[in-house]
Amino acid sequence: MMKPMPTVLAVACSLLLPALAHAATAMDAAAPEASAAGSLLQVFIGLVAVLLLIVATAWVGKRMGVAPGSASGPLQVVASTSVGTRERVVVVEVGESWLVLGVAPGSVNALATLPRGEARSLTAAVPGGFAARLQQLIEKRRA
Repeated sequence: MMKPMPTVLAVACSLLLPALAHAATAMDAAAPEASAAGSLLQVFIGLVAVLLLIVATAWVGKRMGVAPGSASGPLQVVASTSVGTRERVVVVEVGESWLVLGVAPGSVNALATLPRGEARSLTAAVPGGFAARLQQLIEKRRA
């Protein structure tokens, strides 16, 4: 079995809880007129602690691959691009072939079937891409 590793969440809690306890005891010892400011400080510290907890949990989930859409099982999304406000073209790997799908709200249409790896050669055929086009525009503007 693997030893449990200390996560960001555990480290944040171990550092944050003593500070909160110290702040609470300091607020109790303060004068009554400072109680409103102390209450506001406690609420602020609590809010920051909850936000840090949410961020740490999301980070740990992403690092461990728990995020939805992670590559597990027979289907994997190879590439995806938006072609409209709610329409996408998606390349999905299924076994030894790639399916090019048109995805819209309420429908999924098969556009093409490619052998595995063929789409990468198609994208590599575009010379330079954005960087080359930008350089051409800059040179044209200077001339």
